[in-house]
Amino acid sequence: MVTLHTTFGDIKLRMYADEAPATVENFLQYCRDGFYNGTLFHRVIDGFMVQGGGMASGMEEKSTRAPIKNEADNGLSNLTGRLSMARTMEPHSASSQFFINVNDNLFLDHKAKTPDGWGYCVFAEVVDGMDVVNKIKGVATGNWGYVHQDVPVEEVLINSVTIED
Repeated sequence: MVTLHTTFGDIKLRMYADEAPATVENFLQYCRDGFYNGTLFHRVIDGFMVQGGGMASGMEEKSTRAPIKNEADNGLSNLTGRLSMARTMEPHSASSQFFINVNDNLFLDHKAKTPDGWGYCVFAEVVDGMDVVNKIKGVATGNWGYVHQDVPVEEVLINSVTIED
């Protein structure tokens, strides 16, 4: 279990270590390193997802380790309350950023081992604190500069992370 201690409350997560072993290990290593402490939920789209794990206060992008292999072909779906790795258009580009689905987003699931079909790897689920996620998804958002959209007007932080065995 992993608990994200946010400015809105705690979000407790169960890892899918059997289905996404490399992705879970990657996420846990970022947790152990304290990487997520002080990072933002920097992209929030009600009805879709809340994304975090890559930006510090002031939308400062953090340096990450190398990208990991996409394990989206693990049979798990992007259902409400499940966490997936965020990535670019390149299927194997995920590093530290993740998102929590606030809707059933089956269109993000793995369909084929092609650039368009890879999907987004589900690696965990919220087991307690979905009320916190729902508070986050309801915050006011706007643009940050010319690049970032759907950014919370008031920062929503992951203050710290606790890992339980």
